[in-house]
Amino acid sequence: MSSIVVAQPDGQQRTVDSGITVAEALEALGARRGRVIAALVDGEERDLSASLDAPATVEPITADSDRGRTIIRHSVAHVLAQAVTDLFPGAKFAIGPPIADGFYYDFDVEAPFTPEDLERIEERMREIITADQAFERRALSREEALEAFADQPYKREIITGVDTSEGAGEAAVTIYANPRGDGTEWVDLCRGPHLPSTRWVPAFALQRVAGAYWRGDESKQQLQRIYGTAWESGKALRAHLERLEQARARDHRKLGRELDLLSSPEELGTGLTIFHPRGALVRLQMEDYSRHAHLERGYQPVYSPNIGRSLLWETSGHLDFYADSMFPPMRMQDKGHGEVGDYYAKPMNCPFHLLVYRSRTRSYRELPLRLAELGTVYRYERSGVVHGLLRARGFTQDDAHIFCTEEQVVDEVVEVIDFTLQVFRDFGFVEGPSRVALSTRPPKAETVGTDEGWSFAEKALATALERSGLEYVIDEGEGAFYGPKIDFQITDAIGRAWQLSTIQVDFNEPERFGLRYVAPEGDSRQPFMIHRALFGSVERFFAILVEHFGGAFPLWLAPVQAVVVPIGEGHHAYADQVGARLRSAGLRVEVDGSDDTLGAKIRRHQLDKVPYQLVVGDAEAEAGTVAVRARSGRQRKGVTVAALVDELLDEVASRRVA
Repeated sequence: MSSIVVAQPDGQQRTVDSGITVAEALEALGARRGRVIAALVDGEERDLSASLDAPATVEPITADSDRGRTIIRHSVAHVLAQAVTDLFPGAKFAIGPPIADGFYYDFDVEAPFTPEDLERIEERMREIITADQAFERRALSREEALEAFADQPYKREIITGVDTSEGAGEAAVTIYANPRGDGTEWVDLCRGPHLPSTRWVPAFALQRVAGAYWRGDESKQQLQRIYGTAWESGKALRAHLERLEQARARDHRKLGRELDLLSSPEELGTGLTIFHPRGALVRLQMEDYSRHAHLERGYQPVYSPNIGRSLLWETSGHLDFYADSMFPPMRMQDKGHGEVGDYYAKPMNCPFHLLVYRSRTRSYRELPLRLAELGTVYRYERSGVVHGLLRARGFTQDDAHIFCTEEQVVDEVVEVIDFTLQVFRDFGFVEGPSRVALSTRPPKAETVGTDEGWSFAEKALATALERSGLEYVIDEGEGAFYGPKIDFQITDAIGRAWQLSTIQVDFNEPERFGLRYVAPEGDSRQPFMIHRALFGSVERFFAILVEHFGGAFPLWLAPVQAVVVPIGEGHHAYADQVGARLRSAGLRVEVDGSDDTLGAKIRRHQLDKVPYQLVVGDAEAEAGTVAVRARSGRQRKGVTVAALVDELLDEVASRRVA
C-alpha cells in the first residue's frame, strides 16, 4: 500500500497509509482533542469517515466551534426531516439549512403543524438519535438522484436546477443516507459534511412553525417551516434558550407598546411604524445628535424629495440592479401638460446627492465635498422578512456622500471610521465594533466598472482600516453593485451582534452621472464618491438601542428624564415649581398630578423606566429640596434643586450610560 504525508497547519507531519480516513489521520497527528466532529482537509470541510488518497493538511473541527455548530445544526435538520416524513406519510421536504443559532426545514404537508405535532416530531427525533444511524455520503449521477427522489418534487427541482450549494452538481449529485435497523434508509440531497452518526447530536430543541414560500417567491407554494436550535452541549443549549427569553423581554415591539414609544396599526400597512410622543423624543435626540455631529465634522446639509422619475433610477442603475427592492412605479398620465412617465419612491438617497454635486461646475478646491441628509427611503421587503423597525419598508438614513479626489479617498475613509467609532462610544457601545468586514466585488457587478476601479477601491478601504488600527475580515463578493464596502457590527448587552454602520467607495455612480471637477492643471477629472450611513437607519438603530438598554435609556436619550412626585394634594404647587425650574434648564420633566397613592405613582414610573423620580412633601417644600429616587435604586434626601439641575445637566452632557 502506498503512503501519503498528512500535516497540521502548524507544520507537524506524519506519514500514513493512503486510503486512511480523516479520523485516522487526525489520530496519527494527535489532533483529536476535545469533541472533534469533522475536519478541514486542505481548507475544505470533510466528514471524519472520508478517505485520504493524497497528501493533505488536516485540521480538526470541534463541536464548540462556529463550523462545528453549523455541522451539528445541519445534521439535526436531517433528523427533523426524517422524523416528519416518518410521522406524516406523503410529506414533501424542501430545504433545511443551518442558520444563525439554529436551523429550519420546509415541508409541504396537508395541514399546518400544531404545537402537539411539534412535540410528537421532537419525540421521534430523539428516537432517531438514540438509534445511532450513520450519516453516509454517496455520489449519484443526476439520473440516479432523480430516481431516488422520484416522489419529492422540491428535491427534483434542485437537482435539475444544478444548485451546488444544496448537493447538486454538473456531473454528480451528493446525498446522505441514514441506514435504519429495518434495512431501509432515509436519504436527503446534501453536500455535507455531517456528524458521524445521529447519536453524536449533543442537544437540540424545536422552537416554532411559520409559513414560508418555496424559494421565497410569493407566487409559489406556501410551505410549513419548522425552526429549531442545536448546540454542542445541554449547557450551551440552556444558555441560548435563556438568551432568547431575555431577547423576548427586550423586544423593541413589546417595549414600544409598554413604554408608549411606537405602534404599527394594521391600517398602516406591513413594515411601517408610527412614533408616539415619547418615542419621537428619543428619536429627536438621535437626530439632533446626528445633525450637530455632522456639522462639526464639515458636512453640509441637503434635503431631497421622496420620489423621482424613472430616468433618475435608470441613470443610477437602480432599475437594473435593485428593482426587486423598489416599490412599483406611480404612473403619471397628465397628457394635457405633457407629463407622462413613471415615478418611483426612492430606495436610496445617493442619486439626489449626485444631482446636487452636478448642479454646477466644481473645482478641486471644493473637495472633499461632504453632503449629509436625514433622508427617508422606501424599500419593498417581503412580508415574511419584515420585523418591526429592524427590517422595515420605510425608514430614515443618516445618509452622507463625500465627493473627493483619488488622493483624498483614504484620508476621508479614515475620518469616517473615526466618526463611526465616536458614534459607537457616544451611544454606549464603548468597546467599539465586534466585527469589521471588508466586502468585495459581488458577482452581479462583474459588468459594472473596471477591474482597475474595483481594485483601487478595495485597496483604499483596506489601507484606511489598517491606518485606523482595526482588525477586519474579508467578505468575498458581498459588496454593493457600485463598489466595495466596510461593514461594522456591534454587540449588545445580551451578546447579540447587530449590523450597523457602512462605508462604501464608489467610482461607478460618478461616471454614470457624468460628474467632473477642474483639477489644478485645468483639466477635467472624475471624482470618487464615498457613501456612508453611521446609524444604518434611524429606526433600526432606535430598535437596537431599545433592546440594548431594555427600554431604560441613558439620561440624555430618555424621553422623560425626571418626574416630580408630590406626596399629597398640598404639595402640587411646589412640585410644579420644581418641574418648571428643571424645564427651564432644558430638561425633559413631568409632574405627576394624579390622585394615585405615592406607592402607586412610584411603581408606575419605575415600570416606565424613568431615570429619576423626585419626591416632594412638606419637608422638601419648606427646605427647597427634593428626595431623589434613581432608577438604579439609589435614594437621597435633601438635594437642593440647584444642585440637582447641575448634576443632571452634567450627566446629560457626558452621555453617561450608567
